Amino acid sequence: MSSRAAPRLLRLQRHLGPQEGSSMEPTDSPLTTHVLDTASGLPARGLCLRLSWLEDHSQQWMELRTSYTDPDGRCPGLLMPDQMKAGTYKLTFDTEGYWRKRGQESFYPYVEVVFTITSNAQKFHVPLLLSPWSYTTYRGS
Repeated sequence: MSSRAAPRLLRLQRHLGPQEGSSMEPTDSPLTTHVLDTASGLPARGLCLRLSWLEDHSQQWMELRTSYTDPDGRCPGLLMPDQMKAGTYKLTFDTEGYWRKRGQESFYPYVEVVFTITSNAQKFHVPLLLSPWSYTTYRGS
């Protein structure tokens, strides 16, 4: 394999995920997200997001993590398996900051996706399809 082809192959393998039987720490996370910029048709690289958890007793949001999407628009390791517990979570995506860095006006300054985790034995994937004027999300696999 040529020295120029190796980095491209590695990037493609990371984008597709691990081979069956292999194990990479971020994919062990029970909560992941993937953001696609539908205006450009590319992954939304470098988008800031925050993960919060709604505390039962105080009904206040507690921020658990701030992170950024990788070159593939993914943020795979939001929670480690030992951190996962049943409850209500929120992902807040800084869409205004993302579009501003690209010199683009946008309608939504941020996108909040609130969801409930009922079992810490499951995996949850929260994709976001994003344009300056709209967004779509769903529970992925």
